Amino acid sequence: MQTINIETADWRRHRAALCAIREEVFIDEQQVPRDIELDGADETATHFLVTEGGAPIACGRLLPDGKVGRMAVLKAHRNRGLGTRLLRYIIDHARRHALPRLYLHAQQTAVNFYRTAGFQIYGEPFEEAGIPHRAMELVVQCPP
Repeated sequence: MQTINIETADWRRHRAALCAIREEVFIDEQQVPRDIELDGADETATHFLVTEGGAPIACGRLLPDGKVGRMAVLKAHRNRGLGTRLLRYIIDHARRHALPRLYLHAQQTAVNFYRTAGFQIYGEPFEEAGIPHRAMELVVQCPP
């Protein structure tokens, strides 16, 4: 078994790997329009990259206002707990940086995944890129 590594990624250095994962998952698999996926927020986001044996296999990002997004695991690597590990890493990052609240727009099929991590639904269901979503939030317990 190869080593799984999760790191805070540098957008300029890891851009190709991050975009490749997101393109495969969101644009190719889910048919999200490219202009919606590439929303212009990446320059100000904190990015996270999961690698296995050095190969990029999953990613996510955190915007300065606490919005978690672009969580993606390549199809061949799903159902191994990588998304859970990545989300915990992002929550820990938020805790270390004293972000009091995280929020996200969960695809309806991923609501239980985020609920397991402590996120709660708020507001009404909505569509984003033609996909049903729910707004969810988590109050981050920052260390004293």
